[in-house]
Amino acid sequence: MSLKKTSRSQHSSLNELNITPLLDLVFVLLVIFIITTPQMMNNLEMNLPSPKPQPPQNEKPKINRIVVDETGTFLNDQSVTVAQLRTDLQQMKSDNPDLSVVVKGAENVDYQNMINVLDVLQQLDITRVGLATE
Repeated sequence: MSLKKTSRSQHSSLNELNITPLLDLVFVLLVIFIITTPQMMNNLEMNLPSPKPQPPQNEKPKINRIVVDETGTFLNDQSVTVAQLRTDLQQMKSDNPDLSVVVKGAENVDYQNMINVLDVLQQLDITRVGLATE
């Protein structure tokens, strides 16, 4: 009977796993990562953008308005033809190369009038153009 008890105790000890070497390995790896991580972070090169010089806040850019409706074309509330619009915008562009324009078309305006105005803006290379809605 004592022989059976001995064999059972040997079986139970074989079923248990000794994890001490595994814990040692985990701790060694942890120490290695703790030591190497700050060195990797210090070697990181970063190119940060430099801030742009900001224009004075009290000065708002002048936005020119072009309104196209059934009665004609208006530049800053003054009635103009397409040829006059071209010369006026060309003069404004020579004074201010960064010219801003907002174009508003009436609800029942002829599309060809709008196309003519937008064509003038494209020919004069005015790229800061906004289209106004209601």
